[in-house]
Formats: sequence, C-alpha cells, structure tokens
Amino acid sequence: QVQPVESGGGLVQAGGSLRLSCKASRAITSVFNSKIMGWYRQAPGKQRELVATITRLSSTNYSDSVKGRFTISRDNANKKIYLQMNSLRPEDTAVYYCNTGTGEWSWGQGTQVTVSS
Repeated sequence: QVQPVESGGGLVQAGGSLRLSCKASRAITSVFNSKIMGWYRQAPGKQRELVATITRLSSTNYSDSVKGRFTISRDNANKKIYLQMNSLRPEDTAVYYCNTGTGEWSWGQGTQVTVSS
C-alpha cells in the first residue's frame, strides 16, 4: 500500500513562503509517473480540499484560493512532488497532504502549515 510522506511545513508570518515536499517511496516508479498527483489541505473543522494537481507531463491546475501564489511541481525519477507556497495568508493554515488526484492511496500524516497574521 502506498502512503506518501509529506514534509516542509512550519510556522510562518503572513506574506512568507514555504516549500512542501512529498515522497511516494513505496510506489512503483512507472505507476507514480502515470498518475495525476495532487496537494490537498484540511483546516480545522473543515473538509479536506484539493488545492493543486499536476499531470505526468507537468500540466498544472489550481484552486481559485491558491492560484497565482502556489506552484506544484514533480520529480518523476525520485517519485516526489513539491508545493512552493508564496504570499501565504492566515487562511492557508491547514495540514497539507499529497496523494493521487483521486485520493486513491493511503493518506499520510501530512505536514502542518501555520500562517500567523
């Protein structure tokens, strides 16, 4: 069972930046490369939401709430995806997870991002 591992979260002031990483070590490389991958987040008391996706050829899509501020990228050879987050806002505070675009893999523990005002 594939369970991605996320890292890179932390506490940052509004306007700051963070770069999240995710590695799907147990995925077969060819399978990882075939998947649309995504970053999700879940804020306290709210449902998990998909904020960014990337296809195997690095075509990207973003939710309106992060468009223009976040950038998703991937490293297929190392089975990793990244999320560069700029101009962070307090409303970006959440636990961030990575998974396939359909959430078919097991969920990892996520990485906490806290943005102070």
